[in-house]
Amino acid sequence: MGELIGYARCSTVLQDLTAQREILASLGVSEERIYLDRGLTGTNRARPGLDQALAAVRSGDTLVVPKLDRLARSVPDARDIGDTLVQRGVRLSLGGSIYDPADPMSKMFFNMLAVFAEFEADLLKMRTREGMAVARAKGKLKGKKPKLTARQQSELIRMRGSGEYSIADLMEMFSVGRATVYRVLDRAAHPRTA
Repeated sequence: MGELIGYARCSTVLQDLTAQREILASLGVSEERIYLDRGLTGTNRARPGLDQALAAVRSGDTLVVPKLDRLARSVPDARDIGDTLVQRGVRLSLGGSIYDPADPMSKMFFNMLAVFAEFEADLLKMRTREGMAVARAKGKLKGKKPKLTARQQSELIRMRGSGEYSIADLMEMFSVGRATVYRVLDRAAHPRTA
């Protein structure tokens, strides 16, 4: 039997991986063989910890993950990772249950777990969008505060319009970057109609 390689992930930097690490340890994975990703969602395929775990496993090894939703949050991604492991001769353990692609029941269960993980991710996105829309409607989600007040923006536009001031002069006078100056001038030249 090969080595046990563990993988754990949390979506935000503030979340704690202790519970997942304890599950992996209880399943026999040694601490130095656990690869982690912090602050990365399961829908983001660029996950350095996962890439390291996948690079560490060899034929005969087992990749151990506490739950499928820690590995992938979409059906295509879960299938892709599962198929890659099978092709390389690596077993996949989901919370202690070994995924066997040769067994129709195991394959069906794996696919169902992937569908539920994707569904859960989609629900979370939908609830987040709804919450932001409610906050926006109540005036509590206004976006980033402008660097210049309305009065400062008017003065910047007037000064630029006089032809006496360069962009660099305006940047220095208002203590803002080039992009801010251009943004103010562009908004004045192309006002949005509501």
